[in-house]
Amino acid sequence: MFSTQLKPVPLTPEISLHLADDHQGLFSGDFHSDQPPPFWAFVWAGGQSLARYLLDNPAQAAGKRVLEVACGSGVASIAAARCGAASVCATDIDPDAVAAARRNAAANGVNLAETEDAPDLVLAGDVFYSPSVAPQMTSFLRAARKAGATVLVGDPGRGYFPGRLFERVAEYTVPVPAALEEAESLVCGIWKMK
Repeated sequence: MFSTQLKPVPLTPEISLHLADDHQGLFSGDFHSDQPPPFWAFVWAGGQSLARYLLDNPAQAAGKRVLEVACGSGVASIAAARCGAASVCATDIDPDAVAAARRNAAANGVNLAETEDAPDLVLAGDVFYSPSVAPQMTSFLRAARKAGATVLVGDPGRGYFPGRLFERVAEYTVPVPAALEEAESLVCGIWKMK
């Protein structure tokens, strides 16, 4: 198991998460190549930015059914719950990430729903990181938008972000672990799907 400790999130210190040490990289510790890397043990810039945006603009989530995709640590889900969302579901292809999001939610005194089939708000942080994942995520988010959901994405310029489909609503300079990003901060946009 990857070693973590409960500590405040840099951009949203009102939320604490079980995270890897700042000097620990994605492939550090007891990592085996036949398992997915522990993306959930880090708080990525996109998720931090989404959480900060929601906490600063609680009406975006208040009373809404919220779905966070590719939740990682669940920081955006926790922020949505703190803003008074009617329900919040954190999903990820890695079951360890969903378990981490649930553990982090409990540490922050909020609950996550098992499922959300008709979200009013869809959150996605740092999801446009590869040429294979980006089209799948774009298709999923477009379908959610077509079904009437508001779609918010936190993206620090990962490279495969389809900017033409979005409008920027906020921007944050986000502290990140140098061992993870090879930088001490990233500028991250909050983008709303048109």
